[in-house]
Amino acid sequence: MSLLGRAVVAIWNDILPEARENFLEWHDREHIPERVAIPGFLRGRRYVADYGRPEYFTLYEAADEAVLTGPDYLARLDAPTPWTREATAAFRNTSRGVCGIVQSHGLGEGGAMLTLRFDAAAGRAGDLAGHLRPALDALAAAPGVRGVHLCVADQAASGLETAERKGRAVGVPSWVVLIEGATATAVDAACDRLLSGDLAAHGAAGPIERGLYRLEFCLPRAALDAAA
Repeated sequence: MSLLGRAVVAIWNDILPEARENFLEWHDREHIPERVAIPGFLRGRRYVADYGRPEYFTLYEAADEAVLTGPDYLARLDAPTPWTREATAAFRNTSRGVCGIVQSHGLGEGGAMLTLRFDAAAGRAGDLAGHLRPALDALAAAPGVRGVHLCVADQAASGLETAERKGRAVGVPSWVVLIEGATATAVDAACDRLLSGDLAAHGAAGPIERGLYRLEFCLPRAALDAAA
């Protein structure tokens, strides 16, 4: 289905092996509910990699980018709980983007999510967007595909220094394509089709980082409110 709202926080991270069980408990029982409870947050999802790195991918959907730079969210980022401090100390290879949603459509929510991260060459952002829009429109109708999304990170918003982030190296993605579907095979095939169009010739730059993830946990705001 289409992403909820008009903005997302997209996070990739590895976790130290000895901290994995604590991470999963913290993420499901405290952190995702805490985030989804912030006004303007609409849903939180976590995925684990079938292939690609980092191992985990988390996606928060929000009403708009103002929510993700606003006082309610920043207050949480500047006041991490003790459990949050403990869990995030074990993060490695983290990449986090506060992104506007450029394009999003589909039907339903898929258990498999393929992520692509890449840059736009200087002066080629318009060319790249012009190529991706119809290409992603076509992928949305591919067998087994349930959602296709294009997000572009706000570099300044993504790089804000907060208490939760202090002392940790956090990369910022640039352009993000998300393909979700019923099966890993379906989203892999859709990605292969997209990449066969030679994104570099249309303005993509740098390495294209590809990962295939399966859903582990999903919490919509409506479900959180109903449980309150």
